Amino acid sequence: MIAGIETGGTKVICAVADPADPGVLADQTRIDTTTPERTLAAVRDFLAPYAVKGRFDAVGIASFGPVEVDAASPRFGWITSTPKAGWQDTDLIASLGLAPGTPVRLVSDVTGAALGEHRFGAGRGVDDIAYVTVGTGIGAGLVVNGAPFSPRSHPELGHLLVRRHPDDPFPGVCPFHGDCLEGLASGPSVAARWGRPGPELGPLLPQAVEISSYYIAQLLATVTYATGPQRIVAGGGVLKTPGLLEAVRRQLALLVGGALADHPLTDPGSGYVVRPVLGDGSGVRGALSLAVDALQVRARTAATAG
Repeated sequence: MIAGIETGGTKVICAVADPADPGVLADQTRIDTTTPERTLAAVRDFLAPYAVKGRFDAVGIASFGPVEVDAASPRFGWITSTPKAGWQDTDLIASLGLAPGTPVRLVSDVTGAALGEHRFGAGRGVDDIAYVTVGTGIGAGLVVNGAPFSPRSHPELGHLLVRRHPDDPFPGVCPFHGDCLEGLASGPSVAARWGRPGPELGPLLPQAVEISSYYIAQLLATVTYATGPQRIVAGGGVLKTPGLLEAVRRQLALLVGGALADHPLTDPGSGYVVRPVLGDGSGVRGALSLAVDALQVRARTAATAG
């Protein structure tokens, strides 16, 4: 059996599958993200019955971060300077209690979502995609030629410094920068700016959509300018706000203007920016894909050695 684990700021999703058919989940569960001790104990409890003779064939992990994804680092698998209270300097892999020698691959949670959508969802049919998430935090993940962008690092575009909306005096909520992208457009910033969470905006909705779309479009423009993906998949709880994704597409076209003539982003209806097909399952599907990839690498290494 293989296992996939997506750790997010509000929830953890775990799934197990047969490595011969990773697209079919044998079982899955959702766990609230509370303290590291309670959350990871619940993950261990879910996984334990599926370990064959105490071990899995491979495990893939897509984790919120920043997280150390470089397998050559002595702190591989550590969640580092996260703003998530209580999770700083958590040794995620060690806390899972996996059998020694278990192949483990780890990426950021949004990179895992990008991989899941590429293999099973909205990214099928193209080689390069970006996944952006706007929720409790903001992030971007990249799949290039069908694989995660880098095995040694991951983008941290949530802390992008953005141009301020002219009608927005809000100081921002990021503990590091105040008014970076995450400080101005994440779920916590929406609640702090308007005094209520997104689903309860009521008459404030049009103004909230106007301001949020202005910031999120800058993220998509940056991703496009810097990496040139064939498609952007846009997910996360904030982007479920009625009318917001449509406003982001329009703002993106206005923001880029003639700088990228004939690019599909200049047409809001082109399908360049799409919603995830897998919904909240993107990340855990990506994590399972990582486990499959780890098995394939092990098989190739064994064949070469033999």
